[in-house]
Amino acid sequence: MIDGDLEPKYILGGGSNVLFEEDYDGLIVRNAIEGIAILGEDTTEVCLEVGAGVIWQNLVEWCLDRDFGGIENLSLIPGTVGAAPIQNIGAYGVEFESVFDSLDALSTVDGTERSFSKEECEFSYRQSIFKSALKGKYIITKVRLKLTRKDHPLVLDYGQVSQELDHKGIVSPSIQDVSQVICQIRRSKLPDPSVTGNAGSFFKNPVVQKAKYLSLQQDYPEIPGYMVGQDLCKIPAAWMIEKCGWKGYRSGDVGVYPRHALVLVNYGSATGSEIRQLSDCIKKSVREKFGISIDPEVNIV
Repeated sequence: MIDGDLEPKYILGGGSNVLFEEDYDGLIVRNAIEGIAILGEDTTEVCLEVGAGVIWQNLVEWCLDRDFGGIENLSLIPGTVGAAPIQNIGAYGVEFESVFDSLDALSTVDGTERSFSKEECEFSYRQSIFKSALKGKYIITKVRLKLTRKDHPLVLDYGQVSQELDHKGIVSPSIQDVSQVICQIRRSKLPDPSVTGNAGSFFKNPVVQKAKYLSLQQDYPEIPGYMVGQDLCKIPAAWMIEKCGWKGYRSGDVGVYPRHALVLVNYGSATGSEIRQLSDCIKKSVREKFGISIDPEVNIV
């Protein structure tokens, strides 16, 4: 299994963020390493070691049951724990790297084991070294996280989180309250993959120069944006896709989900290549209208 010269191999977690354009001509290895353990804790912090095959939402619920804070905003993200550092998953103002400590991985080249620190993972927006220089070269086996045990710092100013909490009359929310609200928001916007085939959020939100955002704001005063440092701004790709008229689009069995323009769906028997073709058309229209390139968040095989 380790010798990459014998047969093409693809390491799969939950498969929720992968688009196969055609049948894979090789061996698919599913990571099913289980286990959640407390490595150490004090009055304010706890360190966990989690098997890479653990379902991410199962970990979130395990932590909420114990009042361990830090990943409540990442509730209901599909996939496994091993995929989290590869993708540097994020949602509602929180990035995975903010709770990451280190991980262990197995080389697909020679079978050796290695640990990676946060710095060695080279995290950036929806990116890590495992999606770039080391893509396909390591199988993540264990992930270690550092979470809070009390006085949890809450992130509420992204999306509809604070509005929904206000609507419920929750003045001093707990991490459980935050998770519950985010789950409700996600369920209201995103399709159930067991009912409607999809690969989750298909595109990354582009990060542009502040000057570019201000220029677009002249033509589109309502354009949303979130500052990233002093000079960069993140623009929701879904907003631009919707402005281009794609939300709710359908042709045959491929389409854009009516409730969320970032989700490309398969209504039945569409092929992976048809989904890819639709994504290319969307990218082209966004680039022509806004002068911004949007890149897939989904891994296309």
